[in-house]
Amino acid sequence: MTWPDEAVADGTATAPAHPSRVALFEAVRADRTGPVATRLLQLAHADSPFVRREALDLLGSMARERPWPEAVNAAEARLSDPADEVRRRAACIFGRCGQPGPVLSALVELADPVVRTILARALGPAAAHLTDDDLASVRFLAHLETLRSAPPTRWRALDAALLHDAREAAHHLADAGQLWGQALYRLRREQDTYVLVARLLADPATRDIGAELAREACHGWRAAPTRLLPLLLRCYRQRPTPALDAAIVTASISEAARRTHGALLNEVHRAPSPRARRRPSAAPVYDNASAAALLAAKPVGITRLAHAPEIFAALLDAGPLSFRQAAQLYNLTFRHPGRSQAECAPLWLRHAGPSAGPRVLALMTPQLADYGFGEYYLAGLARLGAHARPALSAVTVLIDRRTRIPVNDSTRDAEMRLDEGLLAAALGTRRAILGRASPC
Repeated sequence: MTWPDEAVADGTATAPAHPSRVALFEAVRADRTGPVATRLLQLAHADSPFVRREALDLLGSMARERPWPEAVNAAEARLSDPADEVRRRAACIFGRCGQPGPVLSALVELADPVVRTILARALGPAAAHLTDDDLASVRFLAHLETLRSAPPTRWRALDAALLHDAREAAHHLADAGQLWGQALYRLRREQDTYVLVARLLADPATRDIGAELAREACHGWRAAPTRLLPLLLRCYRQRPTPALDAAIVTASISEAARRTHGALLNEVHRAPSPRARRRPSAAPVYDNASAAALLAAKPVGITRLAHAPEIFAALLDAGPLSFRQAAQLYNLTFRHPGRSQAECAPLWLRHAGPSAGPRVLALMTPQLADYGFGEYYLAGLARLGAHARPALSAVTVLIDRRTRIPVNDSTRDAEMRLDEGLLAAALGTRRAILGRASPC
């Protein structure tokens, strides 16, 4: 066996960052009519189902980088492959990279319900007219595509059609609840989503779809966990399922939901405790002399400095900053957004006096919803206390959001935790600005 046959057959060609995969991609990118590309296309028709599947995985990745009609043709030829996984890989490639007309024709002609569902999903809006298809999952996707652009007057009828097909559709569409939830979120149908979740959870046959929809709602709307957690817990008490478990774990990320339904949650489900925030290590203690010596060793144009609040606080406690120290603090405050700016802005206000307040607050308030540094800016406003009152409206806007702040993390639950962290920080900041004690 020669390369690339060997790399495909032993799986190294599909292993991320493996030298075989890198070499294969480089060879095909360099020449899609060359011997390596030609051989890879041939391997999609190999005797071994594993080799066919691996070859199609590679062809799909390459066709998504840049259009490759030969790869699409190879996938089309395997839509009726004897092996389930090969057919499904082929359907993914053909659906995503093929032209809508041939994809629709294949969907009508083929019998495999999973393959037909994959093709219908890949068609996107072009599948909207398939509402009379014999397969429930295809009808479900068609109604969902119709719903995305339908006027509000049609929503109720489309909801009824989706409810009717949901149970059967789930046999071939594993994430039906998630897809439904995404469509409802884009339409801003929060209250309707809660009603649909309750309908789905009430029927044991659609309960898992309801759990998926509830979980998607929790990822999108801040009020959803508090609203839906009791329903999820009641169903879980009757009959636990993995989908209900996942939805309860997601809903339990919400501090408001845990506070409101904590007793029921502890009674019915052992949801993991919210991840404790990593406490920062104790900062070194500086006096005027040690702080001055440290800054003297740093350039004037410094834009990042660990323990800046402790360093400059020690200097400001002892008296006015020197011209060089003030220049350093200025650069830390105004050069770049980020943690150093958030921590140093209140110090600049202390140094420059009340007249600098509007400029400092104008610097900080646009960053409050930043999921990377927003909590540091909120903590900075909290340190300013009543001096940050002009920024109170920006803090309140952050608190009063119904939808979660758009963030980017490894999982939807992790993104939800970031939003919950910003919400908790904003609530603490508002209390600090108004001079209120933290609730017990």
